[in-house]
Amino acid sequence: MKILLVGCGKMGGALLTQWMRATSHTYTIIDPFLEAPVEGARLFKDINALGDEKFDLLIVAIKPQMIDDILPAYQSVLSETGAVASIAAGCSVKRLQLALPGFPIVRIMPNLPSAIGAGVAGLYASADATDHHKDTVEALMQAAGTAVWVDDEDQIDRVTAVAGSGPGYVFEIARAYIEAATDLGFSEDQARDLVLGTLDGAVRMILETGEPPETLRNSVTSKNGTTEAGLKALNGEGKLSDLLKATTEAAYKRAIELR
Repeated sequence: MKILLVGCGKMGGALLTQWMRATSHTYTIIDPFLEAPVEGARLFKDINALGDEKFDLLIVAIKPQMIDDILPAYQSVLSETGAVASIAAGCSVKRLQLALPGFPIVRIMPNLPSAIGAGVAGLYASADATDHHKDTVEALMQAAGTAVWVDDEDQIDRVTAVAGSGPGYVFEIARAYIEAATDLGFSEDQARDLVLGTLDGAVRMILETGEPPETLRNSVTSKNGTTEAGLKALNGEGKLSDLLKATTEAAYKRAIELR
């Protein structure tokens, strides 16, 4: 299969690395700002370099603000049975169809850990997408981690708020946790090892035991002990719960605005 990427920024590049590792498709990139070539993929600065060449799948990997100006020129490069897959956060199927009318659309909401094959992606397809189109996109995203289909487009924006933007929340929590550890007197290296090892072990324990986080939290929390004292400071009166709800709501609201 011949796949064309329009844009290849941080997320597009992260996905492409995993796709080229795990699939036998051929990949071509159009990106005027990408300086270094990508090994195993062709790189062009301008659509005119493609001539009359046709592609089976077009991956939209540009910023949502660029969709209306850039995408219409690409209608001629898709084969008659081709489809469009978009990783442009918040950009609706309707908007993509206006830019590239007549082609099935699959929206993808990936996240940054796709770069190491540990991503989580939400998928939503327009009604005219065939099983072949959907299977192709699902296989691509499974090469970069886990893929989850959702039933309606609004859920993709909710995936954006939880998983798409989620690594940013986790990175910020880790940063603040490391900072707190250094304030307790540990060196930066010690704090990093202690915090990241704790986060990694705790998440792995949830995944491997299958126990609810609440159950595991209770198992490590002794009455009047150190963990209880820490948890009261962390989420007493639901402070952390409220903050995370506000965080995901803010991201979801912005995703709606980008439609």
